[in-house]
Amino acid sequence: MNHNDFDRLGGIIKTARKAKGLTRDQLSERIHITPRYLMSIENENQKPSYKILFQVIRELKISTDTIFFPENKCTNTEREQLIPLLSLCDERDLRIVTAMVKTLLETKQHITNKIF
Repeated sequence: MNHNDFDRLGGIIKTARKAKGLTRDQLSERIHITPRYLMSIENENQKPSYKILFQVIRELKISTDTIFFPENKCTNTEREQLIPLLSLCDERDLRIVTAMVKTLLETKQHITNKIF
C-alpha cells in the first residue's frame, strides 16, 4: 500500500461509516479507538495499523479489493456508494436488487437489439 492509497482510505472509511448510519463515536467504540483517532484517519490521512484497518474493514464490511487493489476499482462514485448500501441488505433484499438489475439489463439489451 503506498501513500496515495492511504489518501483514499480515509474517504472510503468515512463513506462506509456514513452509509451504515454510524457516528464516529459509535464506530470508535466498536473498534476500541478514540473518535479523534478515527477522525484523523478519515480526514487527515493518518495511517492506521493493520490491526485497526482490519477491524474497520470487518466492522463496516468494506471490500478489501476497494482498499488494496484500487486500480481494479471502478471510478464511478455512484457504484462506490452502492457497495456499502448493499452490505446493509438482507438476503431477501439482495435477491430483489439482483432481479431488478437483471431485468434492467435485459430490457436495455432488448431495446438495443431492436434499434440495430
